[in-house]
Amino acid sequence: MGIARNARYGSLKGEFRDVVYLPFSQRSYRPVDEMTFALRTSGDPLRYVSTVRAIVHQADARVPVTDVKTQAAQIDQTMNQEIIFARLCTTFAILALLIACVGLYGTMSYTVVRRTGEIGIRMALGAQRGAVVWMVLRQVFVLAAVGLAIGVPTALGISRFVESFLFGVKPNSPAALVLAAAILLGAVLLAGSMTARKASRIDPMTALRHE
Repeated sequence: MGIARNARYGSLKGEFRDVVYLPFSQRSYRPVDEMTFALRTSGDPLRYVSTVRAIVHQADARVPVTDVKTQAAQIDQTMNQEIIFARLCTTFAILALLIACVGLYGTMSYTVVRRTGEIGIRMALGAQRGAVVWMVLRQVFVLAAVGLAIGVPTALGISRFVESFLFGVKPNSPAALVLAAAILLGAVLLAGSMTARKASRIDPMTALRHE
């Protein structure tokens, strides 16, 4: 008699159920319709399917070997709904990130166009290109800070909604939040640097004549 560590049966979510292991010989009072064997192999497990069928056939030709699959395939089948939901969320998240990057670049380009005259005056009065770049980047980072201030509490608030779809991941994972913030800041830096370089190349004389 002994104690084994926790194991999941049927579902990969929820609490661990109490399970008692009994020798097969002690369950002879109950007819067995089917049995499941788990084999540990090295390399691709599907390469051993023919060998397993041959061994079982030698032991008893009346016993069929059906529904052979890897443990990874079985887990994927069990969590098929969660996997589809995760892929959809990933697709929409990437699409939202692309839209945010395009929108941010468009907004900053429009801002630079509106401030062309101001930038021309600053450069005509001796402002260096680095100062112009920093002026544009500063505005971009302010927008990013406002977005993070709104987005992080919102993400923490709606995380409970998706908690039932998660397995092995906490709804408010610090790593996920940090990664999302890093991606946003990277997109902000990319869009801001492109816009800032464009602003720094403005000809002062052309900018002063800009209406």
